[in-house]
Amino acid sequence: MTTDAVGGVWRYSLDLARELAARGDTIVLAGLGPEPSPEQAQEAQAFATLAWLETPPDWMTRDESDLERLPDELNALAAACAVDLVHLNAPAQAAGLDLLCPIVVVSHSCVVTWLHAVRSQVVAADWAWQKHRNRAGFDRAGMVVAPSRSHASMLEACYGPIARLRVVHNGALPGQVGSRRESFALAAARWWDDGKNAKLLDAAAAITEWPVYAAGPLVGTDGQRACLDHCVSLGPLGHAEARRLMARAGIFVSPSIYEPFGLAALEAALSGTPLVLADIATYREIWGGAAMFFDMHDPYALAQCISRLASDADLRRQFGRRAARRARRFSLSAQAAAMIEIYDRAAMAVAGH
Repeated sequence: MTTDAVGGVWRYSLDLARELAARGDTIVLAGLGPEPSPEQAQEAQAFATLAWLETPPDWMTRDESDLERLPDELNALAAACAVDLVHLNAPAQAAGLDLLCPIVVVSHSCVVTWLHAVRSQVVAADWAWQKHRNRAGFDRAGMVVAPSRSHASMLEACYGPIARLRVVHNGALPGQVGSRRESFALAAARWWDDGKNAKLLDAAAAITEWPVYAAGPLVGTDGQRACLDHCVSLGPLGHAEARRLMARAGIFVSPSIYEPFGLAALEAALSGTPLVLADIATYREIWGGAAMFFDMHDPYALAQCISRLASDADLRRQFGRRAARRARRFSLSAQAAAMIEIYDRAAMAVAGH
């Protein structure tokens, strides 16, 4: 299973791999990009073999030639570890891959759908290779997985029909349930990413009664930068620390314009934290009836939602219970069972059944 130590794919891959290992599978995690921290490596090595490749993730390069060695690296690792199936967490990684074993591709996000959602643009010439390579990866895969129906629809809107495309919602580990809530709203994201909508969050924080805490990095790997003048910026937090903070927060907020799934919202909901979410298709699909929604372009609408919940403890408890009930649908057990079915379908296709 491929992974990287920078974005949400790390948490997705570790949680799923841990669940699969508990069911008896042997997992090799193949990392791309910056190496994991010692803490990250220690967590992964508790249940999986961790190997780090030289090729960067596709989203960290602007030159397709940087990815030329990836098929050889994956082929060599698959042979050395005698793998039975390859799970790739980016479609571009399947392009040109010459393996006899089943290949499953999961699309968590991509430049093409990001531009479509965030800027209403198609890929420009310098990124066009990403679209072609992703398309080749979809065609190479035995099965293709999206984490939500909304993202699956966006993929086909951007790339055209994708054969063997299925939806498997993400899961997450149960979290600590907050027994004593504090008077602050929490948001968590890579704020340097324009798709996370940091400017709107900061504008709303300027007019809310409760402080808004923003967990996550402000500076990206390519120098992208977000500026938060009114939020309380917490910077990058470890996963366990972020989960503890979610259990303390009175409200969890996500202003994202682009979320193929939105794992942070699920993790907050598992702690019974009331959700205030941007009104986008993904969040409506997963949290409709269990969260408060606002116009992602209107900071006053977000501030109004926060103020309404901040002033009404009963309403906060009501939305917290709704979020927790809905979150129980998205267990790691259910996700792993669905992925095992996907793996079996991919294996049957290779076997010619």
